[in-house]
Amino acid sequence: MVTPGQLSPATRTDLSPAEGDADGITTGALGDLTPEPGWRRPVLLDADLLILVTGGHGSAELDFRALPCRPGTLLRARPGQVLRCVGAHLDATVVRWGAATLRGLDVDPDAAPAYRQLAGEDEDAVIGEVTQLTVDADRHRGAPAARALLRHQLAVLLLRLTLFGGAEERTALRPEAETFHRLCREVERGYQHTRRVEDYAAQLGCSVRTLTRACLAVTGRSAKQVIDERVALQASRLLAATDDPIARIGRRLGFPEPTNFGRFFTREIGVSPGAFRAAREQPLPVRMVRPRPPADAPVPNGRA
Repeated sequence: MVTPGQLSPATRTDLSPAEGDADGITTGALGDLTPEPGWRRPVLLDADLLILVTGGHGSAELDFRALPCRPGTLLRARPGQVLRCVGAHLDATVVRWGAATLRGLDVDPDAAPAYRQLAGEDEDAVIGEVTQLTVDADRHRGAPAARALLRHQLAVLLLRLTLFGGAEERTALRPEAETFHRLCREVERGYQHTRRVEDYAAQLGCSVRTLTRACLAVTGRSAKQVIDERVALQASRLLAATDDPIARIGRRLGFPEPTNFGRFFTREIGVSPGAFRAAREQPLPVRMVRPRPPADAPVPNGRA
């Protein structure tokens, strides 16, 4: 049986892809993700990641949600999310890939659970596949066939993770789910420019009532709440993981006046932007109100 200890640091490579390599796969250690020792504050991710915890105990803060971690914990993180790992000697193997890596392969990386504690045969299988991918990424670096090999290994790994529960639950969603996911896609493209439900309804060719009914059916929240929560999440990410001035962050999110941004953020999160930023070095859980997970936030085991 393969154990987490067999994922030795000697088989890991630098997580930084070659410049211009949009479909490369790299593997590395958890510490490679943060420029500062100790994860002093969250890191804004720029690539898709699978993180397999191999040693230690602690927590991963993924988009301001504290998730317990121990050997066998698996995390699926996406570009734009913020991550911080807290725990004494928490070790993990990280698989990183670019936006074009899986193009042409019949696999949906977002169907994999965002968080899962592996056990039994599932744990053995995933550890075995991560181990082989890590070894091959190092051993065959630069070989002409290596890219195809690693792409297919990653696809098999993600398909296996999809079978752990996310896909079955996704197909069981109510009919309103398709409308909800169409809205989420439009919000991803337009949240920096508009927060009006009417604008999204016009883009999708449906009524405000239809969008609200779909959001309530899938999330229990109105369409306006879903949109505002997405904006609040992005504001929280930028406040926590960057040093950009608060006024600039507000302008990026469609608030020309800092006071309007401050009121919006305080209403959604429960504290001012300045207070939120000041608390970013404090590990979770904290008593401060945290952003509720919107459509693009991870949910343990893929459940909403």
